[in-house]
Amino acid sequence: MESHAKTLAIVGGGPAGLMAAQVANAAGFAVDVYEAQGSVGRRFLIAGKGGLNLTHSEPRPQFDARYRERASDIAHWLDAFDADALRAWAKTLGVDTFVGSSGRVFPTDLKAAPLLRGWVRRLKEHGVRFHVHHRFTGWGDDGALRFATPTGEFFATPDATVLALGGASWPELGGNSEWVAPLRAAGIDVAELKPANCGFDVAWSEFFARKFAGAPLKPVVAHWRDAGGREHARQGECVVSAHGIEGSLVYAACADLREAIERDGSATLWLDLAPNRELARLQGDLSKPRDGRSASEFLRRQAGLEGVKAALLREALGKARMDDANAPAQTIKRLPLKLLRPRPIAEAISSAGGVRLEQLDANLMMKDKPGVFVAGEMLDWEAPTGGYLLTASFASGHVAGSGVVERLK
Repeated sequence: MESHAKTLAIVGGGPAGLMAAQVANAAGFAVDVYEAQGSVGRRFLIAGKGGLNLTHSEPRPQFDARYRERASDIAHWLDAFDADALRAWAKTLGVDTFVGSSGRVFPTDLKAAPLLRGWVRRLKEHGVRFHVHHRFTGWGDDGALRFATPTGEFFATPDATVLALGGASWPELGGNSEWVAPLRAAGIDVAELKPANCGFDVAWSEFFARKFAGAPLKPVVAHWRDAGGREHARQGECVVSAHGIEGSLVYAACADLREAIERDGSATLWLDLAPNRELARLQGDLSKPRDGRSASEFLRRQAGLEGVKAALLREALGKARMDDANAPAQTIKRLPLKLLRPRPIAEAISSAGGVRLEQLDANLMMKDKPGVFVAGEMLDWEAPTGGYLLTASFASGHVAGSGVVERLK
């Protein structure tokens, strides 16, 4: 491989950073990857613990729309490296993929470790150097990158830098947002980091929280409104927690619900507990005499509700309104949950906020810090679960790596 005198420092060894390293290395540049943890890709491995959801088969432009207000920006990244390109790349590492029933894309063995091991091995074979236990602390007076290491402070003076330091979730895996302070000190505008794909607090009664924490609610249909007042509906499942509610259905509405809480102090999520029964049928079935049956048995027989769903209905209505002829049926079809606040960012699957894209050019280079590129979740965007977050992280790394090549050549 042709060797260039130009050097690139990648700060952060997640998917975005490693993809930037791959692109620049393939162009012949000397690449050093600096990682705060003891090994790279730790969060990537955890994401794949229950089955690595690598990307999604949804076609574009519907795929792009998942990124909300950042859709046009991320569409540019995906033009360079989309879901199909990601699957083709995985295949070059000997990892085949398949599309699941939900449209999500997984490796055939469902594991992240073989993909990561093969990737890092290939990068090392091609000359990429890895430096673990190097925690980025900012820039020195001369512009050198500063790192805290077990043996003292270390400085690096590359010709270009890609910052790929991740978001603020999973602090035990390095997502602690310690990078925010040095970036702000350098005059870089960083939007507040907030929890994304997270659960929300609900003021359950002590009895309900104690007895039903961990119970799944399925199937249900969630209804919520966005900032423009438009109502959305999605069927799926969620889970009651000791503090409130979480799960994939809640994560799908997370951004709208979080924004509503910021704006109004709380948000409402309505649940249809019986999506396969029409309101008129429920009203008719629940208006019949109980014939000596208990309230729980009557609900089970007439409405198909039992366990956590029945308890949630009682939690919402209270004992007095449970005997109202119309209230139970109406509430079963549209049970309101008052969400008080998002769960802490440390518990979230991902985070929103970060380095504002307006400060970057089309290649993700900082306009006010030439030669410094930014990629991955530390940028100001968010995505729902389903492979969208990983896909855009890989794509941003590809764009940043290509930008480095263009600049240094």
